[in-house]
Amino acid sequence: MQLSRIVITGVGLTAPNGNCLSDYRKNLLDGKAKLGRIEIRYMGEVLAGVCDFDPLKYQKRKELRVGTRAGSISIYCAREAVDDSGIGFDELDKNRVGIYVGITEHGNVETENEIYNISQFDYDTKFWTHHHNPRTVANNPAGEASLNLKSTGPAYTIGAACAAGNLGLVHAMQMLQLGEVDFAIAGGVSESIHTFGIFAGFKSQGALAEHEDPNKASRPFDAARNGIVVSEGGCLYTLERLEDAQVRGAKIYGEIVGYHVNSDATDYVLPNPERQAQCMKAALKKADMLPQEIHIVNAHATATPMGDIQECEAIKEVFADCPDTYVNNTKSFIGHAMGAAGALELAGNLPSFEDKVVHPTINVDELDPKCQTPNLVVNKPITAKRVDAILNNSFGMLGINSALIVKRFSD
Repeated sequence: MQLSRIVITGVGLTAPNGNCLSDYRKNLLDGKAKLGRIEIRYMGEVLAGVCDFDPLKYQKRKELRVGTRAGSISIYCAREAVDDSGIGFDELDKNRVGIYVGITEHGNVETENEIYNISQFDYDTKFWTHHHNPRTVANNPAGEASLNLKSTGPAYTIGAACAAGNLGLVHAMQMLQLGEVDFAIAGGVSESIHTFGIFAGFKSQGALAEHEDPNKASRPFDAARNGIVVSEGGCLYTLERLEDAQVRGAKIYGEIVGYHVNSDATDYVLPNPERQAQCMKAALKKADMLPQEIHIVNAHATATPMGDIQECEAIKEVFADCPDTYVNNTKSFIGHAMGAAGALELAGNLPSFEDKVVHPTINVDELDPKCQTPNLVVNKPITAKRVDAILNNSFGMLGINSALIVKRFSD
């Protein structure tokens, strides 16, 4: 059976350094990071990436009080993506619209807050909010978006740790090809900076970044890297079957042509480069492509000492003989946006199909020799001869690996 070709027709995002694709991309090319410090209960001041989008653009104040930060991010990104797609959304059959949102975790923020609140009243549960359950169910971010958009098709989340942004897109692609929906909104979101647990957890692992300058704290591949800067953010795309997009004359950002998901099955936290390499190779096989046909590899690299080395080993195994393949990373600008990371990182590279410019990894003062990778783009953008295909890596805890391949659209 010939499967439909699936294309990206809209992008909506919020990141610490931009609330739309054009601003976000400009800051990536200009080398502008935007990270800062926030106060976290029980821990004090921590480094973090904070988004400054306007939630009231698409929500009322009452909806903000009832809902969640992850829900607001989803609504903002979904609305922006739909608007960017140029589709007449009100005329669509809403039963045929699917919303698939990747998340790392959800519900911790609300649970931590409610436990803290009732601790001020001797743990009397009558002070526990009746909004708690709909706020904490795992499908909340997609569910809030469906309520806001009045979309009555399937709307749920995909829990895939920090590979979730890629998985949201993969799932949407599959549902379109199966004919379950006609229009999909998909990607990933994260509200992780609003929970002290994630900061405390990374700190106890020795994986939380420290630096006197927040904008230099996230430094993948650098010899002095010392951990993750946790960030919030989101990026959702509109996906359509090619024939539907062409009928309405839609702008096409790119075509999803391959993907793969596998598991390390070796450790709770430490990655397995052999499995990561297998994942990239399998995605290439599904796309019927050679490694030499990929022009940008977006590395997942989180700036943890071992994680970066392991991924570089995997990338070198797959792309050792690829003189026109460049490697970059986005977390040096925005930190680690967890469930949103893969979707945001893909967005930062999509404009390269048109301008052929590859944005860099910044904050690399001294490249770790163990991260020495051919064509690693550091500190300054480069202009490639051509950019026809991007491979987007996203890996996560408990050994989940994902690789997504997007090509420049051509008939």
